Amino acid sequence: MSQEIAVIGSPDFTTGFRLAGVRKFRNVPDDEKDAALDDAVEETLSDEEVGIIVMHDDDLDHLSRDTRESVEGSIEPVLVTLGAEGAGSGGLRDQIKRAIGIDLMEED
Repeated sequence: MSQEIAVIGSPDFTTGFRLAGVRKFRNVPDDEKDAALDDAVEETLSDEEVGIIVMHDDDLDHLSRDTRESVEGSIEPVLVTLGAEGAGSGGLRDQIKRAIGIDLMEED
C-alpha cells in the first residue's frame, strides 16, 4: 500500500507542505509549467511509494490532455486538488468518494 504524499506545483505552493513534513515534492516554476508540469506529474504517477498527489487546481489547466486524463482517472495514487475558487464541498466530496469508493455524505 502506498503511503507517501507528493506535492507538485510552484515553489510557493509546495513550501507549506514541505514545512509540514511532506518529503516528496516537485517544484515547477510558473514560467516553466507548460513544459515541465507533464513530466513532473508522469514521474510522480509512476512512483510506487506515492498514494496521494496534491496539486493546485489551476495547474490542471497546464497539463496535456493525456496527462490530465491519466491523473484524474488514477485510483492510486489519487489526485487531490486545492485552491479552486467557488468549488465548494462538492469538489472535495467527489475526490474523497473517488479515493475510497463510497460517498460518506450520502443522503437517505
